[in-house]
Amino acid sequence: MAGTETLTDLPPLRARRILQLAFKCWPFIRPLIKHLLVLIAGTVLVSLVLFAVFLLGTDLFNNKILVGDKLQPLQAQLLFVDESFVLQDIADNVNERELLTESQRKTVRTRTIIWASGLLVVFAPLVGILLYYNIWIWQMINQNLRVAMIAKAEHLSLKYHSQSRVGDAIFRIYQDSATITSLIQETFVGPAAALYNIVLALGLLCFFDPRIALAAVLAVVPMILLTAKATRLLRERALANRVAFSNLTSRLQEIMIALRIVKANKGEARVLERFDQDSHRALDAAFTLRMTIAVLQILVTSIAALVTIGVEYVIVYWVLGERETFLGAAAVTVIGFAVWNYGAFEGARERLSGALFGPTELVGAWARLQDLFIGLERAFYLLELEADIVDPDRPVPFPTPVESVTWEDVHFAYDPTLPVLQGVDLVATSGTITAIVGGSGAGKSTLVSLLLRLYDPDRGRLLVNGTDLRMLQVDDIRGSAAIALQRNVLFAGTVADNIGYAARSPTRADIEAAARVACADGFIRELADGYDTELGERGGKLSSGQRQRLSLARAIVRNTPILILDEPTAALDAETELAVMRNLRQWGKDKVVFLITHRIATIRDADQIVFLEQGRPVEVGDHDSLLRADGRYRLFAEAAAGEALGV
Repeated sequence: MAGTETLTDLPPLRARRILQLAFKCWPFIRPLIKHLLVLIAGTVLVSLVLFAVFLLGTDLFNNKILVGDKLQPLQAQLLFVDESFVLQDIADNVNERELLTESQRKTVRTRTIIWASGLLVVFAPLVGILLYYNIWIWQMINQNLRVAMIAKAEHLSLKYHSQSRVGDAIFRIYQDSATITSLIQETFVGPAAALYNIVLALGLLCFFDPRIALAAVLAVVPMILLTAKATRLLRERALANRVAFSNLTSRLQEIMIALRIVKANKGEARVLERFDQDSHRALDAAFTLRMTIAVLQILVTSIAALVTIGVEYVIVYWVLGERETFLGAAAVTVIGFAVWNYGAFEGARERLSGALFGPTELVGAWARLQDLFIGLERAFYLLELEADIVDPDRPVPFPTPVESVTWEDVHFAYDPTLPVLQGVDLVATSGTITAIVGGSGAGKSTLVSLLLRLYDPDRGRLLVNGTDLRMLQVDDIRGSAAIALQRNVLFAGTVADNIGYAARSPTRADIEAAARVACADGFIRELADGYDTELGERGGKLSSGQRQRLSLARAIVRNTPILILDEPTAALDAETELAVMRNLRQWGKDKVVFLITHRIATIRDADQIVFLEQGRPVEVGDHDSLLRADGRYRLFAEAAAGEALGV
């Protein structure tokens, strides 16, 4: 499921799998469990109070204020009125009525408004706080998952990243991760709240008449059948929707990276056409999914509406006949629903709506859950990937000081049918500079990538002071080696921040010393704010040579025993290149330095030159000895010299 899913990749829908996904969410929920419990307790308490207020308020408004029936004792106590407002003979009032005077009705109305205003003042802020608290909790859960996904992506090998689209990983981390909060809410919180309301509604309907509750329950059966029939179609379209938007994100990321090349080659129209196609596919997939959900909800809502109309017709008939409710006078001390009256009609209709349209909400939640389930599967796919590069069970300390780095019969391939390194034997010692040269695709960058354990050899060993890298912790290895790449990546921030980016708490003196070694101190001090100058995104204010020297300074400031420089002087003029190499030799007199380069001026002063061809070191020696050998290196050097002279 790396961004190329098809319907054959559709995860099975089983209750067990949904519970497994929910269980996997637990590590991200656990830090916030106390907050969740407080939220649930507060929500239940508020809902119970509001439910009681609703029952009393419905009776007060419909039967007392509008119709003029006398109050029940509890209502009179809450409104602070005397006995003259109270229904005197409750037991005999099943089929009789006692009315309030005009003055009493106004008093009831006024005090009801005062009560309503007071409750609004108290509960409106409380409900607002609960809503905010709810959003904060779920966003923090989402944040926990997002951070875990980034951490996982960082630890996956470059082999995985080289085979996957960056946009797919971005979409999984940014968009699919957000489904954790929605899935939990749609799977547990939402259904639990809906069932809670449905049970309350059915209970109250039984108070009025159990046959109404039975009609509501029977109406749910065709809703369930329709939903079961539509589930697989929903899941297929949910997968298609997320894959389409993942592809769109990948396309956008690729366009932004290649924008300079696109403009230089007048490819805007072609790129726009491809983006437009991907965008339309994504929009069509989203529309199809949402249309399917909408049609399902329309069908189940129609069932609920038809049953509602039929039941309301029966209730109106009972109201006109002033028929006694199921419990009759048994509850009339609290609310005046002994017989079917206007207030009873309104109360029953509201509860009927809750009992019938509550299930339609559950159907909608189930439909949305299919999309969320697919999204969370994609999110956890990234989390569940096993990293190729892992720490040993019993790591040994990183050897210090570093005296030698050795490749011992190393073989490696990204694709088993296309070997990159074949039987590499090489030793580099402290205080030396080793230049690695060869044609494109010879395996130069791969050779040093193994030294950082970005990959592991398929065969052979890579040793530091005789200790296999696989016996060391990955953090120790990468903490002991620094790399400066030809492709200089700078970040929005100050010059000092960029140089000190990968170092552990570097001082300003450390940063400036590294900049001097990289011959960057001079131009930095000429900037508007020196080392505190803001660079902007990707260092766009600097020339390519300046960016390269900052990248080199960033590697130097770490002061690691191993330094890897990939085309460190490609963007530098000859004079600056010589100065940088002179500084590096002085700075690296107790370090193992590797250069990957094609420039003879950079190579010629190296202590050891390794010429790679088809993944094998065919020649090893210093510049002069390799020239005398009259082999592959000499041809390479003569070609490079001719290119430098413009021949």
